[in-house]
Amino acid sequence: MKKTLLLTALAAVFSIGVANADEKLVIAATPVPHAEILELIKPELKKQGVDLEIKVFNDYVQPNVQVFEKRLDGSYFETKPYLDGFNKGKNANLVTVIGVHVEPFGGYSSKYKSLKDLPDGATVAIPNEGSNAGRALLLLQKAGLLTLKNPTDALATTKDIATNPKNLKFKELESAMLARAYNQVDLDMINTNYALEAKLNPKKDALILEGADSPYVNFLVARPDNANSDAMQKLAKALTSQQVKDFIAKKYDGAVLPAF
Repeated sequence: MKKTLLLTALAAVFSIGVANADEKLVIAATPVPHAEILELIKPELKKQGVDLEIKVFNDYVQPNVQVFEKRLDGSYFETKPYLDGFNKGKNANLVTVIGVHVEPFGGYSSKYKSLKDLPDGATVAIPNEGSNAGRALLLLQKAGLLTLKNPTDALATTKDIATNPKNLKFKELESAMLARAYNQVDLDMINTNYALEAKLNPKKDALILEGADSPYVNFLVARPDNANSDAMQKLAKALTSQQVKDFIAKKYDGAVLPAF
């Protein structure tokens, strides 16, 4: 009888311990602003029983690969067009959980103060990934520097350029490498997270910049099997809280804009 009571008591203690254990979420993020925003909400998630671990990446491919392979729970760094391109290229099925913010994409130059000053034959660095390349080309089209065969093609490449009156030359690089080319090209089309890491201020330094109406919202992304889990939904709610909105406004001063 004593042995039975002891086992019952131990089982009860064990079950209470399991019930009180935090649920762990491991999320991939690029350093700025994604990892910074996740660090902000870690304490609040801890109070809600979610132990958030942040894995920082400096590229756009490995985070999704590791989420798809179930080595990580989710990622926070990308736009819907990029995710669509990744899913198609990797035969994956990752899904968006919630949109958090917009990082207006911009064009920067260490040599010229205005787009009008760009010389004939100027070298322009753009991302080499499908959706980011298209995003850069659409912005250049908006600035009147070129036209595309399909003016709304989010996945356009340099092969889709219809007119190029300034005879711009294009240097295609991985997004993470673009900021390093800042002093080597005439115009550098850089994702805002990498521009911020390079100490560039999009509002002050960009010669051309997407507006707040940009459709390129950055999403929290997961798999179909865990997107609706309790922990992931708590993370989604925390990412779209007033605390995050206030942090974005104060920390990034317009370089990052809330999407909620």
